[in-house]
Amino acid sequence: QVQLVESGGGLVQPGGSLRLSCKASGIIFSNYDMAWYRQAPGKQRELVATVNRWGRTDSADSVKVRFTISRDNAKNTVDLQMTSLKPEDTAVYICNADNRFTKQNYWGQGTQVTVSS
Repeated sequence: QVQLVESGGGLVQPGGSLRLSCKASGIIFSNYDMAWYRQAPGKQRELVATVNRWGRTDSADSVKVRFTISRDNAKNTVDLQMTSLKPEDTAVYICNADNRFTKQNYWGQGTQVTVSS
């Protein structure tokens, strides 16, 4: 059974920082591209950042200089380090695992990030 479990969300003031973590189980983690998405109320799900199976990273232009994605294959985790947070970053942040060759794709339950003074 596949599980992706996010943690680290919470309430933070504008300009603050949070580190999110996603723990995967039930998959061969190193075979999967990993990503963080976010979804705000009334809006579509948005891709925030990715790290592929070889460690290459990419991120949305809106967060590129503020957020950093990383993975630890020994721990089966993918993290999102967020700095200089803005109110518009408020959303549920969701972990995703994708195998580009088998087309297997899995989602976590999400963790709430609220940026407010």
